[in-house]
Amino acid sequence: MFLTKSPTQPAFDPILVRDPVLLRSGAIADHEEWALLRESSHGHLTAWEEDWPAIDLSLSSYKRRLRAYERDMRRGGGLPLFILRRHDRILLGGATLTNIRYGSSRSGILGYWIGSRYIRRGYGTAAVFAMLDHGFNAIELNRIEAACQPENIASQKLLECCGFKREGLARDYLKINGKWQDHHIYAVTASDFREPGR
Repeated sequence: MFLTKSPTQPAFDPILVRDPVLLRSGAIADHEEWALLRESSHGHLTAWEEDWPAIDLSLSSYKRRLRAYERDMRRGGGLPLFILRRHDRILLGGATLTNIRYGSSRSGILGYWIGSRYIRRGYGTAAVFAMLDHGFNAIELNRIEAACQPENIASQKLLECCGFKREGLARDYLKINGKWQDHHIYAVTASDFREPGR
């Protein structure tokens, strides 16, 4: 555990904009739209993440989720944001920085998802760039990691487009739908991100 001081609270209550998306914290009012998007994207999402029971989409489960997000943000350990289309505020997906560590590590893990009807339109790429910019410049991280399954070519291309470099293969990294899955490990550093032309 790295216990040195985390950034100030505004870094963990941001509104991030990178056309064509806007990222912000989730709210109770988002529940219906979020649940519908998750439900309609079930087949797409559960190819890459753990399946969920129907109760996970209920309002009570959603409120628990928001409370957990708020705790993480208050302590500076995570930044979970919803991805919205900027011009009409339609919910597109979500992005998170988790396992944020300070001290000599100054690192975090990036995760993201886009609803099936919005994939391959540049929304995920814009959201990841926004998260990297905020992670390196506002939270002052030095390294951000991400993982994706070898079969998830679209996610690999997204990460590489955003400056991530593949560092290796983590065997049996995550249990997805009852089976341990290998994942490629990617990372980008602050100096990578600040290279001219990025």
